Amino acid sequence: MKWLTLISLIFLLSSARSRNLLRTARHADDKSPIAHRFNDLKEETFKAVTMITFAQYLQKCSYEGLSKLVKDVVDLAHKCVANQDAPECGKPLPTVFLDEICQVEKLRDSYGAMADCCGKADPERNQCFLTFKVHQPDFIPPYQRPAADVICNEYKDDRVQLLGNFVYTVARRNPFLHAPAILGLAAEYENALKSCCPESDIGACLDAKVQQISVIKERAKMIGVKQQHGCRILDKYGERTFQASKLVRMSQKYPEAPFAELVKMVHDVTDVYKECCEGDMVECVDDWSEVVNSLCSKQDVFSSKLKPCCEKPVVERTKCIMEADFDDKPDNLPSLVEKYIQDKEVCKSYEPNHDAFLSEFVYEYSRRHPEYSTQLIMRITKGYETLLDKCCKTDNPADCYGNAVEELNKHIKETEDVVKTNCEVFNTHGEEDFLKGLLIRYTKKMPQVSTDTLLEIGKKMAAVGKKCCNLPEEKRMSCSEHYLSIIIEDMCKRQESTPINDQVSQCCNELYSYRRPCFTAMGVDTKYVPPAFDPMMFNFDEKMCSAPPAEREVGQLKLLINLIKRKPQMTEEQIKTIAGGFTAMMDKCCKQADVDSCLGEE
Repeated sequence: MKWLTLISLIFLLSSARSRNLLRTARHADDKSPIAHRFNDLKEETFKAVTMITFAQYLQKCSYEGLSKLVKDVVDLAHKCVANQDAPECGKPLPTVFLDEICQVEKLRDSYGAMADCCGKADPERNQCFLTFKVHQPDFIPPYQRPAADVICNEYKDDRVQLLGNFVYTVARRNPFLHAPAILGLAAEYENALKSCCPESDIGACLDAKVQQISVIKERAKMIGVKQQHGCRILDKYGERTFQASKLVRMSQKYPEAPFAELVKMVHDVTDVYKECCEGDMVECVDDWSEVVNSLCSKQDVFSSKLKPCCEKPVVERTKCIMEADFDDKPDNLPSLVEKYIQDKEVCKSYEPNHDAFLSEFVYEYSRRHPEYSTQLIMRITKGYETLLDKCCKTDNPADCYGNAVEELNKHIKETEDVVKTNCEVFNTHGEEDFLKGLLIRYTKKMPQVSTDTLLEIGKKMAAVGKKCCNLPEEKRMSCSEHYLSIIIEDMCKRQESTPINDQVSQCCNELYSYRRPCFTAMGVDTKYVPPAFDPMMFNFDEKMCSAPPAEREVGQLKLLINLIKRKPQMTEEQIKTIAGGFTAMMDKCCKQADVDSCLGEE
């Protein structure tokens, strides 16, 4: 059994059973899911999460329109709390929400083919609706902040409506952002209002907080992208690959925690993530708070760094826990070489239960190496598993796996070299040259991709360099592989509907943890036939001189991409020569009275 698709069944099944038993005991008398969740969350939170759910499915609807749907669901919850046997009270929560959506008048007029989802049975109906969610949609105009005194008066007169509007605004723009994160952002927003509204100059205070509000918006986008990536791993690679990545990360973060406790926590987090990914935000919020409460009730077992987070209000705990530093690595942990390589009886431990043996290896290795990325530790474990599968079939397994350290070090060296080389280029030559280098490499790898998309991918990768190469060395690898995995996953998702080339297909079909090295090692696409020369691609005019600097830079980068598309075999030297000639031409012609004539001649 493959480690990447299996985590210790013994621990996972026992943890699932214990969690379900606790739930069953606590809600033994619950016949109504909606009554149970309403009682858990209380009215204000239940209302907010109901608004989030509808805003993420029906992104074009107004706040007032969705408020009517929220009222319908809250009214049903009140009815079911009073009498759990009442009609419709036994429905699963996702069914309650989707039934309400499918009763919206003129749904097809606003949402077109999405209305066809209503003809499907659950859970296919929900899966259908999820495919129509649009990340950062362009049909929603940018948010305009009302005048400072208006906000404060609204907050004073109707706090619930103001915050309801906030969660609506965030949710419809970020349909994959999980509700606990949106509630946390709303708490930050309210804290800004609480500190500014009593001030004599409210406007100045809020202006000072605008930076904070814009940070909140950017963080909403980033958390949404990360959570969407987590959902994609669950959907594409399955639960156990997702669990493997979480076990690595949690073992690094909580190296003092016992193995059994971490595996139980991994399973609980996976359960909740599934609910959140399916758009089931009421259960997502309720069960996530249960996971956080469980973590806080065992601070002494997990980490001393949880204490300040667990003292915060419930909605603010998640962000704090996610951002908390890794706990210090325990002192005097014994070397793993003796147990996993030098021991001549390794196969006796491995063969009866591969997954239990390997998941404990993941735990032990991860807690000793907080500086390694999740993906690297998954590659190391996969390499070790492949070696044991081969060696345990031989007459002398110990001799065969005796060179495991050298084998596994190849993975470590490849990843360390990639991070070191890229960060040296970034820190020595700056962001602009770093971006140009990326565009040259990736245009050669996949010249079939449109110029605009290549520029978008290049800019995202350069942003990873900026974010990660400025961190302390021990945090660079984890940071860069995490964000690169998200970019690569996005490329591979596009590749599914619009195939790029054979080598991209091959890398996208790799195991999750092997994709980044595959893309890094990818060479020039030798099967690519450049299009015929089109002079309009290199049409220079006066705008090249008069446009704002940012526009000029984009124009020049697109020229670079188009040049490589036509001559993908060009060497670095040839590119430098042409770039130098182009810069000299621009310097000369932009000073002339008749720029167009000069550019035409040159």
